[in-house]
Amino acid sequence: MHHPPPHRRRASRVVLALLVSSAALLAGTTAVATPAEAADRGTGFGTWAPLSSTGWHGSMRVGDVETYCIHPGLPVATGPTTDQGVQADARGLTPQQLVSINYLVSTYGQTDDPVQAAGVGWAVKATADRDTTLHSWGYEGDSLREAIDYIMRRASPENSAAVQERAERYLAEASAIRVPRLGGTLVLTTNPDDPTRGSVAADVDPDATGGLHLDGAVFADTGTADRADVTPGRAYPILASPPRDTDGRPYTVRARGAFTVRAAAVRLFTTPGQQESAGPAEPQRFELTAEDAVARPIVFSPRIHTEARIEDGRFLDAVTLSSGENVWPRAADGSFVRLRARADVYRTGEFPVEAPVVPDGLTPVARLEVTTDPAVGPGTYTVATPDPLPGPGVYTAVWRIERVDQSPETVLHLPLRYVWAERFATPSQTRQLVPPPPSETPASTPTPAAPVAAPPAAEPPTALATTGVSAAGLAPAGVLAAVTVAIGVGVILTARRRRFPTAPA
Repeated sequence: MHHPPPHRRRASRVVLALLVSSAALLAGTTAVATPAEAADRGTGFGTWAPLSSTGWHGSMRVGDVETYCIHPGLPVATGPTTDQGVQADARGLTPQQLVSINYLVSTYGQTDDPVQAAGVGWAVKATADRDTTLHSWGYEGDSLREAIDYIMRRASPENSAAVQERAERYLAEASAIRVPRLGGTLVLTTNPDDPTRGSVAADVDPDATGGLHLDGAVFADTGTADRADVTPGRAYPILASPPRDTDGRPYTVRARGAFTVRAAAVRLFTTPGQQESAGPAEPQRFELTAEDAVARPIVFSPRIHTEARIEDGRFLDAVTLSSGENVWPRAADGSFVRLRARADVYRTGEFPVEAPVVPDGLTPVARLEVTTDPAVGPGTYTVATPDPLPGPGVYTAVWRIERVDQSPETVLHLPLRYVWAERFATPSQTRQLVPPPPSETPASTPTPAAPVAAPPAAEPPTALATTGVSAAGLAPAGVLAAVTVAIGVGVILTARRRRFPTAPA
C-alpha cells in the first residue's frame, strides 16, 4: 500500500480541516436566512409540475394559505417558496389589478372545491396578464371561455363548462372592484339654533366599513355613544351634553372612527426561477378623529321666583333668577351670560283668581324689566316701577323670559322658541293699594277777641242854650216825647171815625 510522505499527509489534513470548516461556515450562513417553504399542490386541475402540456389550474398551498399564480407562462412554483408579506407593489401590477386579485383570492380563493379554485386561478391570471393567459398553451383566439376550454378538454373535460362560467363571473366581479381610498375625514356639525343638536358623518371610501365613538354626545336615535356598521357619507344626528362637572363654560364634542378598506395589495409568495403567487391581504385599517371647530355653549332653561310689595305708591319686585339645570352658562372668558326678563303689571278692582294666562280685557298699567349682571349671574334682583301706581286697586305682575328678547350671544344658550311665563295673579305677585282713610274735621279754634280800646276820657257835658238840658239826658226825653205824640195822634183819629162815620160805597 502506498503511503504518502509525512509532510504530504500533514498538508492533506490541513486542507481537509479547511474544507470542513468552510462547509460548516457555509451551512451556518444558510441556517441564518429565513428558510423557504416548498409550495404544495393545492386544489384544482392539471399537472403539478414545473412544466407540462396542460399546466396547473388552481391553487398552490403555502402553509395554510391558498395562493394563485400571477405570472402566467412561468413554471409552476414547486420549489422552495418565500412569504414576502403584504405587498402593494408586486412586480409592476397596478393598484386596480392588485385590488381585483386580492378580492378574488380573499372572497373565493380559500376553498377546497376544485372547480371554484380553477375558476379563481383563470380569473387571477387573466387579471394579471390576459394576453399571456389566453395564448400560453397554444390557443390563438381572443375568448377567455375558448382558451379555458382549449386546456380543460385535456385536464378535466367534464368540468370545463363549469370552470368557464366561474372564471367569467369572478373576473366580472373583480373588474368592478374599485381601488379604495385609504383614510378620510370625520365631519361634526352643530345646529345653529340648538347647539345640543348636530350630526357626525364619515367622509371615507364608499366601500369602507367601520364604527364611530362620541365623547360629549350620543346618537339621537339610539341614545348611545357608539355606532357600528357606519354607512360612509351618511350624517347621523347627535345630541350633545356638557360634562358632568361643568362650570357653565362652552364644551367640545369629539368623535373617533375606525375603518377598514379592501387592500390594493396581495400577500406575495416568490419562488426563484418559477411562479410568483398571491394570497389574501388583510383589509387596511385606519383611524380618524374630529372635534367641534367652535365650542358648544351651555343650553339652559332659566326661570323666575318673585316676591312683590307696594312701597311709597310704587310696585316693587324681588326677582330671583335661576336655571332649571342648576348651571348658569358662562362665556369663554368666564363671565356669566346676561339674561333679560320683563313683566307687565295689571290692575283690577278686587283680588283676581290665579290663572295660567292673563285674562282677556286687561291692559298693563306699568312694566318692569331685569337684566342680570355678568359678574353675578343668577340671584335676586330688586326692581320698581319708575312712576307711582295710578291709584287704589289690586296689582299683579306677570314675568316672562323669551328667547326673542335676548342678545345674539344669549340666544345661543336657550332652546329654540324658548318662553317661560309666570302664572297670572300668583299670591307672591299680587298686592293691594288701598285708598288713604278720610281725614277727620278739625275742631274750630275760637278766634281771640280783639283787644278793646280804652274809651277816651269823658268831657264835661255841654249845656243846651235854650233849655238847659244836658246832652246825656236828651235822648231819653226825645223818645218819650215821640211815643206821647204817636198815642195822641191815634186817639184823635179814633174819635173822628166815631163822629163822622164813612158813607157806604
